[in-house]
Amino acid sequence: MADDLSAVARFLYEAGTLKQTKRTGWWMAGVRDPESVAEHSWRTALIASVIAKLEGADPAKAAFLAVWHDSQETRTGDVNRLGKKYAPSADPEAVTADQVAGMPEVLASAIREVVAEYEAKESPEAVCARDADKLECMIQGIEYRAQGYDAQRWIDNSRGRLTTKTANELADAVLEGAPLDWLRTAMGEK
Repeated sequence: MADDLSAVARFLYEAGTLKQTKRTGWWMAGVRDPESVAEHSWRTALIASVIAKLEGADPAKAAFLAVWHDSQETRTGDVNRLGKKYAPSADPEAVTADQVAGMPEVLASAIREVVAEYEAKESPEAVCARDADKLECMIQGIEYRAQGYDAQRWIDNSRGRLTTKTANELADAVLEGAPLDWLRTAMGEK
């Protein structure tokens, strides 16, 4: 078991690299210091739980799927859509299998299964998690646009890829508001 836990410990350090791995697509919009993959994944998981709850799916499972959805980027980096045009994407399930090699099988199989479920795009929770990934990108784009960056392409593209009723309605609500509306409301200004 100690050797198995050493593999888990190594992965935990590996996962920490996502805190420094920048989301590269934003560089094309001129964003010098875009959010990290870890920052994106955190809000994606939060959004996934919201969408899932409102869609009648399991919010904890949707959040779990979202937490793991970009975990392979510790080894592949964040390859943006333009980059994928020229370099074939690594198979997330194959990368995950390498990442969990040597871990206790009960854990390794659970991680492989969650990544496979997300990639299959079939369960209600996977659909909610995938919508959360797109909605998070849209929200981030709106925030970057408010800072003066040309992020409309990302906003429009993300908006057009949403599939659930809840995600589409949330997108409409997000587009009707502004990034600091929450603060104005909390301060009693709105």
